[in-house]
Amino acid sequence: MTIGLNEFLVLSALLFAVGFLGVLVRKNTLVIYMCLELMLVASTIALVAFSRFNGMLDGNVFVFFILTVAAAEVAVGLAIIVALFRRRGTVQVDELNVLKN
Repeated sequence: MTIGLNEFLVLSALLFAVGFLGVLVRKNTLVIYMCLELMLVASTIALVAFSRFNGMLDGNVFVFFILTVAAAEVAVGLAIIVALFRRRGTVQVDELNVLKN
């Protein structure tokens, strides 16, 4: 039994949907950030699946660059969340709605 393109795309769609719902529903910025990263991983799975299905390495090269940029994004995003926590004492989105102070 082999795993085809449809199974990879279904997995990618499910992961993206879970991440999207997490972004919409959750109130904690760390959880929202993790859900955004889950959506990014879902898109990379789809790229690798299409690359494998077409027999070309273009999707794999894109994924390499996406993961490189995602590593830098994680460092910057977590630094921003830590700075928000130090400044405001919370990471709840409802309490971070005021831009001043």
